[in-house]
Amino acid sequence: MSTMNVSLPDSLREFIESQVESRGYATSSEYVRELIRREQERLALRGLLLEGAKPGRAMRADFDYFERLRTKARRGARK
Repeated sequence: MSTMNVSLPDSLREFIESQVESRGYATSSEYVRELIRREQERLALRGLLLEGAKPGRAMRADFDYFERLRTKARRGARK
């Protein structure tokens, strides 16, 4: 694992320290790594949403669509 030093204003440093203490992180590095992982996941989800919103891929989200989803979910719950 490599090291990266980041300069922060006092207000951000204090915020990170309070989050580490109140949320049970062992170190500020652990907290920042978690934030970065969440951002990676958010960006991946955003990419999937944008891909699904491209023209030609749209589906009508009407009553029947949601009923099919409910049926599929019920089948999955029984297995």
